[in-house]
Amino acid sequence: MKVLLSWLREFAPFEGDPVELGEQMSDLGMAVESLDVLGGGLDGIVVARVLALRPHPNADKIQLVDVDTGDGEPLQICCGAFNMAVGDLVPLATLGTVMPGGMAIERRKMRGEWSNGMLCSGRELELGDDHSGILVLPPALADRLGAPFAEAMGIEADVLYDLEINPNRPDAMSVAGVARDLAARMGLPFTPLSPAVPEGGAAIAGRASVTIHDPELCGRFLVRILEGVQVGDSPEWLARRLTLLGMRPINSIVDISNYVMLELGQPNHTYDLDKVPGGELHVRWAREGETIRTLDDTVRTLRSTDGVIADRSDHAIGIAGVMGGASTEISASTRNVLLEMAWWAPMAIAISSAQLGLRSEASMRFERGADPEGLELAAQRFAELVAAGAPTSTLAAGTVVAEGDLPSREAIRVRTERVSALLGHPFTGEDVRRLLEPIGFVFDQAADGVDGEQLVRIPSFRFDTTTETDVIEEVARHHGYSRIGRRMPSGVHAGRLSERQRDRRTIRQVLVGLGLDEAMPMPFLAPGDLDRAGLGEIPPVTIANPLAAEESVLRTSLRAGLLKAIAYNESHRNEGAQLFEIGKVWSGHRIGPDGVPDEREQLCAVLAGVDAHDAVRTLRTLLSALAVPGIGIEQVAVPGLHPTRAGEVVATGGDGPPVRLGAVGEIDPSVLDDFGIAARVACLELDLDALLALPHGERPYAPISRYPSSDTDLAFEVADTVPAADVEATIRHSAGPRLVDLRLFDVYRGPGVAAAHRSLAYRLRFQAPDRTLTDEDVASARAAVIAAVEATHPARLRA
Repeated sequence: MKVLLSWLREFAPFEGDPVELGEQMSDLGMAVESLDVLGGGLDGIVVARVLALRPHPNADKIQLVDVDTGDGEPLQICCGAFNMAVGDLVPLATLGTVMPGGMAIERRKMRGEWSNGMLCSGRELELGDDHSGILVLPPALADRLGAPFAEAMGIEADVLYDLEINPNRPDAMSVAGVARDLAARMGLPFTPLSPAVPEGGAAIAGRASVTIHDPELCGRFLVRILEGVQVGDSPEWLARRLTLLGMRPINSIVDISNYVMLELGQPNHTYDLDKVPGGELHVRWAREGETIRTLDDTVRTLRSTDGVIADRSDHAIGIAGVMGGASTEISASTRNVLLEMAWWAPMAIAISSAQLGLRSEASMRFERGADPEGLELAAQRFAELVAAGAPTSTLAAGTVVAEGDLPSREAIRVRTERVSALLGHPFTGEDVRRLLEPIGFVFDQAADGVDGEQLVRIPSFRFDTTTETDVIEEVARHHGYSRIGRRMPSGVHAGRLSERQRDRRTIRQVLVGLGLDEAMPMPFLAPGDLDRAGLGEIPPVTIANPLAAEESVLRTSLRAGLLKAIAYNESHRNEGAQLFEIGKVWSGHRIGPDGVPDEREQLCAVLAGVDAHDAVRTLRTLLSALAVPGIGIEQVAVPGLHPTRAGEVVATGGDGPPVRLGAVGEIDPSVLDDFGIAARVACLELDLDALLALPHGERPYAPISRYPSSDTDLAFEVADTVPAADVEATIRHSAGPRLVDLRLFDVYRGPGVAAAHRSLAYRLRFQAPDRTLTDEDVASARAAVIAAVEATHPARLRA
């Protein structure tokens, strides 16, 4: 919905900064999507007439336009628009003009032809959004050739607001409605229209009639007759307002119809009375398959859910609330007008508009709920505007009104205590009255005299307001949401995840994201399973009454059960299974004072077909997701894991001794043989009780550099006894702050590498936050890393 500040000022004395007025509208729920200051930057733009249109000899999408600016001399303009005809009046930006958008107009060649100015669209003049063609001016300006465009059009400084109106605000779909709301907020007097048009000529009785055959479709239908009208071009001020609000001027009668709709929010329709036999109108539902040619010259097939207005012969001459028919269209020869003002059932119009794919400004307002008591005012305003442009016209005496079914509008009981409770702010009954009476709400004392309760009669133009909560929403709007203090409602928050549950969920999501499947083996094992897994050092808890002899021991580790699952999958030719489990384990040598064995939560992941480095990558991804700092790997012997390809996961941060959290590496080949597994299997095992007891979740953030990075690869030959984690730590320490990423991408044993040694290949990425690194910067850092690794470890840089 677009509104002009000058139009709003016809209803209330709005002054001050237009931006601050827009902020008030936004705070009232009518969000200002854009604000355009009009009437500025139009110097140098004049009225010109199109003399001739010629194809450009060297371009298909440009034509040559000869225009006359009043001196009789043709002026050639190159133009990319084709919506003009010879004789049309158009705005011409002359040489030297600076357009509202800042573009300077100069004489220039376009594909070999000179252009001596520019013909302007409405958007280029910042007078609307239309950029589809050149703005064609009213023919009435024919005697103003060469005159300044702003002066000829009567353009004065103004402000155009584009508002977002929610579906529950039918009153705000009009200039008067916006002005009423804004005046109430600012404490300004609102002056409604009070048109007065003398009646004359023959009375309407016997010359027009309305019959509502389906009262659920139409709640109220009013008609008036205007005689002796003159159909022509609208006055400049009216046409300009319609253009700025996004509507195309057509002729004086149709333009007045649209103007009244925009001003008062009441859609209406005009018929050529001489084309309506006997002035009879019949309101009914359409017959299935009935057709009508609408004003856009389209034949439309109707359904039984569409409403129509029919003539004496029962032929449809209009689609109710959507669009009129071509058979009774206003034309240049029209002298007598039958004016329709009606209230249509909102849902009926919404269904009809959607089915026909025909959404109009009128249907949009009817769908939201028009004002059934505003028909007389809108008809009077229409007649007033017609009389102003055609003094010889006459408004026939009397009005024909037909009544259908209107929704009941009972007064609403509003409890002041409920207003305060719902909004979280103390209000008195007087506060509620003070806020709502300026926007048309009427207050009565409750019939039973209950203190703190008032009966509120809703204005007819607020079709959306039907409950006490709706009224309270209006109180909040006009009090100002920003003035209501913020507070968190108290109450019990049931169903929240604990911190431990959130961490456990994060672990599952990370591992599933890495391609692992969650397994849930039974917590019971056969007596020899732990020994086969190399875990026989910790005595298990034996069950006194097991369900089966092969399930008589509680597990001390999740590893054995997962290895059995890997073996089962491999035996069924499902190779490369990667599984994880989060579950409880029990230790037989740690019995509490109550005789209950020690119970801890553990995570174990086994990855068939990969090596220890994949397990380490899984560990690092998991630690990164949990944001656990200070975790390292110590290469020590771990029961059940490979003697040189495994280590313990330890927390090295803090002042105390390292905390052992678990193990990472590869399963010992002898263990794999005992389980009948042919593939290599990587393993990660973590004590979640110990891990999640550490500080975690704090993620330091650093700005991302906008400068390019530089990668370099280094491969070191080191003994098998040197942990890769130690080499990585040395690299990170010696590379300096410009090292932003480090990745071990290859481990090699074979020809070219000494026995009991391996090659570790790392990719280092350097990047500076403030500049592009030079080759010298990268070479210096590379040399420092090589020297540090070779000095700290028995290592050699490989070529």
